[in-house]
Amino acid sequence: MTSTRLLTSLMLAASLLTCGFASADDAGPVYGPELQGFDYPYPVHNFNFESQRRSLHMAYMDVAPTGKANGETAVLLHGKNFCGATWENSIAFLSQAGYRVVVPDQIGFCKASKPEAYQFSFQQLARNTHALLESLKIDRITVVGHSTGGMLGIRYGLMYPKDVTRLVLVDPIGLEDWKALGVPSLSVDQWNAREMQSTADRIRAYEQATYYGGTWKPAYEKWVQMLAGLSRGEGRVAVAWNSALLYDMIYTQPVVYELDKLTMPTLLMIGDKDTTAIGKDVAPPEVKAKLGHYEVLGKQAAKAIPHATLVEFPLLGHAPQMQDPDAYRSALLDWLARTPAQ
Repeated sequence: MTSTRLLTSLMLAASLLTCGFASADDAGPVYGPELQGFDYPYPVHNFNFESQRRSLHMAYMDVAPTGKANGETAVLLHGKNFCGATWENSIAFLSQAGYRVVVPDQIGFCKASKPEAYQFSFQQLARNTHALLESLKIDRITVVGHSTGGMLGIRYGLMYPKDVTRLVLVDPIGLEDWKALGVPSLSVDQWNAREMQSTADRIRAYEQATYYGGTWKPAYEKWVQMLAGLSRGEGRVAVAWNSALLYDMIYTQPVVYELDKLTMPTLLMIGDKDTTAIGKDVAPPEVKAKLGHYEVLGKQAAKAIPHATLVEFPLLGHAPQMQDPDAYRSALLDWLARTPAQ
């Protein structure tokens, strides 16, 4: 199919969705454009700020230690199809271990602002996060980034190396350059048309195959409905558009070439059954076959990062912190205990 025909078919599907046809068989909770109606596990605050001539806000949780305080702060960065709430298990055990835990929702995601026009970049998201932490009078931090949050964590570590005492990357995407490997470029309009087709069934099928290595537990359904509820609500157009802008950012701003510049102790936590690769479904078969091999990518990244420790989970997928929270917790706390803050 030519790119023109592909765009036409995608835009037709999007127009059907906008008219309401696509939601007929997708019953479930409906959430507002900033995830209103979906409860987070801890109180949510707003950080209001000006950026790119717009008044915006990041939502965030700021959780005090429940165990003996160790004087350290962990900042948890969510992935593209995740939110601050998906860190609920990590927040609980890190807080119990003595950490203050700060968990933002980035602009364009979840409970944060979804501007119609915004120049999304990992540098901008890092600056936004840094401004939030400055407002809380927090400087030295342990950064834990998952998926797209891993790409952001790497960029944050490169931009603010004196602030990041330790870096934890949980199945970070961006360990390969999809464009350079031959994944076709999609326009923002094409990404938007794809996002307008989002349904619970599509989300569930993708998450089962990629996040959980083909397995499924009833507990995962909450996170499917979190995303599907955003797409069912009155903000579905803004949600899809911001998602499209973010996919374009992820595709066009690789971090893999700068891994050797990270200076802080870094823990790579990799589910070997992860197959995540942006745009893989539109890639030619010979390109698709080369993408998303995390059992290889994790080892390559560990060699490239100067002070890296690699922990692999052979049977887990893209979200080990959700698929096997006990194994994930044990590995993370063990590394933190053995690795002094820089």
